[in-house]
Amino acid sequence: MNRIEIIPTNNLAAQITFVTIQTVLELNLRYLILFSFYQPEGKALTPPPIVLTIAGSDSSGGAGIQADIKTLSALGVYSASVITNITAQNTCGVDEVYSLPYSIIESQLNSVFSDLDISTVKIGMLNNKSTVELVIKILHRYQPKNIVLDPVMVSSSGKQLIEDNAIEVIKSQLFPITTLITPNIPEAAILTDSTQANSKTTMLQAIYQLKDLGSESTLLKGGHLVGDTCIDLLLSNDEIHEFKQTKLLTSNTHGTGCTLSSAIAANLAFGDSMKTAVCKANQYLHKAIIQADSLNVGKGHGPVHHFYHQW
Repeated sequence: MNRIEIIPTNNLAAQITFVTIQTVLELNLRYLILFSFYQPEGKALTPPPIVLTIAGSDSSGGAGIQADIKTLSALGVYSASVITNITAQNTCGVDEVYSLPYSIIESQLNSVFSDLDISTVKIGMLNNKSTVELVIKILHRYQPKNIVLDPVMVSSSGKQLIEDNAIEVIKSQLFPITTLITPNIPEAAILTDSTQANSKTTMLQAIYQLKDLGSESTLLKGGHLVGDTCIDLLLSNDEIHEFKQTKLLTSNTHGTGCTLSSAIAANLAFGDSMKTAVCKANQYLHKAIIQADSLNVGKGHGPVHHFYHQW
């Protein structure tokens, strides 16, 4: 490494100038060396893939499109977004839901798809029939490689977030073009018109019922099961894969469904297989829940810590 020599001079201003230049150059060199070695685990130093999230806005920042963007950013992909609904909510519950006009949703979708190289789409809250039909039309037009659908229907506080006539369109027209659907047990019961699963055995029955709705793969989340263990089941390529995590004693689980599905979308965008994408997303979410209490956000069910490995 060549050193910068300060030329002897009696001129004080010149000495200060040389010292300043030397300091700046040395600092820049240190940062260059530092960042030349920094690389997110498993990610190459190439332009990141682009994932589009289509979802509702959560004013508290813990779920919805805010959670999606945080998750995607934390995992190293570039996130674009299309907002379908605006909710007034906090950690204690959802107060109001406003559906954006059809025209502005359509404009958002066409704007991002016509310009950005979107490889993967993550879909969250679509609360009415017209919005569902619009999203289906756009997906048929632009044909993204991966479509991950988190069929958001009821908030964690119990408020219904979707109109009844939208559910049938999701089942009959959206599911058949998705790469993965990620319902939880209550959502699976609504989608299959059956009682809620209460064991691994009944979860297996439910997941095969969900398969008949047409998605390439199905992830049935078992967080609602009674017991100390959370069991998620993935049906992909006619094989069942099981993912287990010990349940954590925390009330800060707001946005877990959004976070998990977005993490899967990020991993698929990087080229992971479905099994690997789900496994890595499951581990990421578990660690984010472990660190959730450190955020101390709100008086109710706070968010998970999406950036636990960064701050």
